[in-house]
Amino acid sequence: MDLAQTRLGMTVVVKSKLASSSEAPDSDPVIVVGFDPGRDKCGLAVMDTDRKLYYHQVILADAVSTTLEEVNQAYDISVLVMGNQTTAQHWQAQVAAVLPSQVPIRQVDERFSTLEARDRYWQMYPPKGLMRWVPQSLRTIPRPLDDIAAIILIERYLTIRNP
Repeated sequence: MDLAQTRLGMTVVVKSKLASSSEAPDSDPVIVVGFDPGRDKCGLAVMDTDRKLYYHQVILADAVSTTLEEVNQAYDISVLVMGNQTTAQHWQAQVAAVLPSQVPIRQVDERFSTLEARDRYWQMYPPKGLMRWVPQSLRTIPRPLDDIAAIILIERYLTIRNP
């Protein structure tokens, strides 16, 4: 099942966790969704416990419920991890209303996750051409980093869970 989404001018094709029988593992992977809450936009990422990244996207706050439902249908979420700072209490109730009751919601410390996301962005998308000679501190990131912050939240959760 493919799921094409356009949010904030970016399009990502989301593939279900088992695209073909040759990719099927012995058992379904444990799917962790990272959610970086915000007032206007939020970051969403889907990763398994082996740290394989399936999906990441910045979404408008108004589209969170719909997107979470779509992601849950495509990936069968095992746990949702969200940041504990910006608007976390508001979002926890809203997310809990969308997800099935058996999906636990865990909060992790999100302090400095956006700063860490800046560095991760350049690891994921290295600059090309002359931009690679410009110091990282002087480069402008061309898009929001909320989805990468959501990836970092998942990694923090997995590190705490399995040190």
